[in-house]
Amino acid sequence: MSQIIPTAEPFFFPGKGANAKIGCLVTHGFTGAPKEMRWLGEYLNEQGYTVCGIRLNGHATKPEDMIRSRYTDWLLSVEDGYNLLRSCTDQIFLLGLSMGGVLSLTMASRVPVRGVMAMSTPFMMPTDMPMPVIKLLSIFVPYLSKSKNPDDGWFDKEAFRQHISYPKNPVRSGAELKLLFAEMHAALPKISVPVLLIHSRDDDYVIRDSMERIHAALGSTDKQMLWVEGCGHNITEEPTREMVFKAAADFIKRVASG
Repeated sequence: MSQIIPTAEPFFFPGKGANAKIGCLVTHGFTGAPKEMRWLGEYLNEQGYTVCGIRLNGHATKPEDMIRSRYTDWLLSVEDGYNLLRSCTDQIFLLGLSMGGVLSLTMASRVPVRGVMAMSTPFMMPTDMPMPVIKLLSIFVPYLSKSKNPDDGWFDKEAFRQHISYPKNPVRSGAELKLLFAEMHAALPKISVPVLLIHSRDDDYVIRDSMERIHAALGSTDKQMLWVEGCGHNITEEPTREMVFKAAADFIKRVASG
């Protein structure tokens, strides 16, 4: 029996035509699954791009697996996807949602990529709790509920019903996320490739000025911010997703041809 939640498997879509040698590595978020990036992956593949949707270590199985994973494991998952794409493409773009954006930005300072697109990406934890406190708390409180109403913040309730993520947040993983933010903060000034940041004005999941703070810290001179409205945090599945997908395709086309 498969350990991965059905429909949450990683995916690989070979490209076709003139764009086949351009690779897109799409990375999901904290407690999420590749499925939240699948529609974006399918859209980019329709443009001819080769697309790889990875599954981060400890995700899309059961929450206990995530507790055992570390932020370095999540970075290695991205690196695995990158090396897979590197074997069959000439240019690679990193595209990430939420924590996937944090991972994509961090990796952009470590491996040769053509560009980065970070969506709904937080700059830091919502509450700045010291790491020793998080680790101690996790011993007594392994999980925290996300919300009394799981679909809070979602504009498209039908999209929410097909969405897959863990119903609770592993507290121990919060300590790993805090370490990952430190890695991203160190990486941002080192990034020199083009970057596109996209965020929803209606996203209440991350701190409000995250996109502006990431933009200000980036070392790249080619960096853009795009605001969308009428959607929540998971903008790859929400009502404005077609706008987000088109922005991604336009960004990749502009940078790859430049």
